[in-house]
Amino acid sequence: MTDLNPDLIEPPYPLQAHLGFTITGWEQDFARFELPLTPPLMNRYGIPHGGIYAVLLDTVMGFSGSYTGDPERKVLAMTLSLNTNFLSRPVGEILIGEGRRTGGGKSTFFSEGIIRDETGLTVATGTGVFRYRKGG
Repeated sequence: MTDLNPDLIEPPYPLQAHLGFTITGWEQDFARFELPLTPPLMNRYGIPHGGIYAVLLDTVMGFSGSYTGDPERKVLAMTLSLNTNFLSRPVGEILIGEGRRTGGGKSTFFSEGIIRDETGLTVATGTGVFRYRKGG
């Protein structure tokens, strides 16, 4: 993993800003975001709501197929299918999501994702199918 090029960091979109996750790695076929766990993200059992895992997986997998290396040439993707597997609850205080593009073609791509906490515990995995948006 190379250092994150600061020129590629986009301002957070509204949901990203609201939930508090930030990009910490991005290169060809790979993306990583981190999310500090805060009380509003928890469900009634005091663990992260499953939707938080889905949002983080959707984001890292979508970004993994959207890298161009050029801040002037942005590529956007729409989620066609998203599968989330809930494996454990975190013991740490930060969720780290990583997505890897695994294949695809001109208009669609496939990706897999994993979420760990900062202790290295895997808490969720996922797969997704994404379509490139025409016209940027």
